[in-house]
Amino acid sequence: MPVGSIPPSRDEVVSFWNMTLPAKLEQIVRVMKASPKQFRTEALLDYSKRIPPLPEHVDAGNLEQVHECQTPFFLATEIDEDGVVHLYFQAPPESPTVRGFAGMLLDGLDGSDAETILSVPDDFFYGMGLEEVVTPLRLRGMGAILARIKRQVRELTAA
Repeated sequence: MPVGSIPPSRDEVVSFWNMTLPAKLEQIVRVMKASPKQFRTEALLDYSKRIPPLPEHVDAGNLEQVHECQTPFFLATEIDEDGVVHLYFQAPPESPTVRGFAGMLLDGLDGSDAETILSVPDDFFYGMGLEEVVTPLRLRGMGAILARIKRQVRELTAA
């Protein structure tokens, strides 16, 4: 979905559910889509608490900032010797929306292989109902987070 475009309504997202997502991420999407607005808000807050501190081997100075986010948000990806992708995020605790989306990505994508992550549609999160609980500007930041993850994965697999 182009930046600045209006997200689809719940009635227009039928085609979204024909996409293939990793099983964990698909489960998150299905639960969010089927849940009332208040639950989606609470789920974002819950996922925001799931972002662990950076492990010792990850230098915060090497994280990439996602400038499209309204709050300072940084990320890094690693691919281990078994081809497993690991995601690392850093954002202030007082930014629960972006941290919540990152928590969903962490839960849904961390531990996948590169091909799986690269196959996730860039706009998969539209139609989850997030457009009812966050602003379009925050949705744009969410898309930018996924785009950065995918770009880093492409760069790591090309190296």
